[in-house]
Amino acid sequence: MKRARSRKLIATASIAAAAFLSGCATGPDANPKDPFEPFNRGVTRVNDEIDKYALKPVAQTYADYVPSPIRTAVGNVFSNVSDVYSAVNNLLQGKPSRAAEDTMRVAINTILGIGGLIDIATPGGLPKYKEDFGQTLGVWGVPSGPYLVLPLFGPSTVRDTGGMVVDRLMDPTSYIYPVWARYAVSGVRVVDGRSQLLAATSLIDAAALDRYAFLRDSYLQRREYLIYDGNPPGGDDEEPGSSSEQGDQQALPASPAQRLVPGSPGFRFGR
Repeated sequence: MKRARSRKLIATASIAAAAFLSGCATGPDANPKDPFEPFNRGVTRVNDEIDKYALKPVAQTYADYVPSPIRTAVGNVFSNVSDVYSAVNNLLQGKPSRAAEDTMRVAINTILGIGGLIDIATPGGLPKYKEDFGQTLGVWGVPSGPYLVLPLFGPSTVRDTGGMVVDRLMDPTSYIYPVWARYAVSGVRVVDGRSQLLAATSLIDAAALDRYAFLRDSYLQRREYLIYDGNPPGGDDEEPGSSSEQGDQQALPASPAQRLVPGSPGFRFGR
C-alpha cells in the first residue's frame, strides 16, 4: 500500500512538473516579450477567479457602504505613504528636485493634513510622482526581462518583480507591529485600491477581445512610458530619465492595465 501511494505521488508530481514546463515552453509564434505566455495565461485565470469571487465583491461592498469622504481620506493616507519610497526612487534616479518635492509632500500632508488624511500638497502646487524601484532599475539600464503574471500580484516583469521587493522594504507600513495590525492595514489598502478600479475593469471586459493580450501590451507600454518620464525614445539614443519636464508623470495617460491588479507596479496599493 505504501509503495502504491508513493508511486501515485511520484506520478502526480511528474504530471504537474510536465504541465508547468509545457506551459513555459516557447515556440516560433511566441511573443518575444512574453515567452511564458501559456503559464501567464493560466495564472491570469486563477487571479481573475480570485478577484471575481473574493476581492471584487468586498471592494464593491466597501464602495457602496463606506462614505466617500472616509474612502478619500483612506486613499490619501496610502498615497502619502507611497510618496516616501517615491522620494527615495527619484533620488536614486538622479532627480533631486523631484525627490525634494516628494519629501515636501510627505511633510506637509503628514503634519498639516492630519497624518495624511487630507491631501494639502496637491492643491498647493506640489505634483504627485509615482516612482518605484522597477522604474529605477530601468533608468539604470537594467532590461525588463520576460513579462510575468504573478499569483495574486498580477502583471509584472522579471525586473519589476525584483523592484517590488525593494519597494516593500522602503514602505513604512512594512514595519507596523504587531503583525496582525500590519496585515489589517494591508488588507484595507488592497480593498480601497480595488474599489477605485471597479469602473475600469468593467470597461476593459466590455472592450477587449483578448483581455490578457490587452493588459499585457498596455502594461509593458505604460512601464516604458514611465521609465522615460513620458517621452520614450522614438528610435533615437536618448537615455532613460533624461527627458524634459514635458514628459512629467502628471500628464501621463492612465493605463487600465497598470491599475487593475493589486500589487502590480502600476497599482501600488492606492498610490
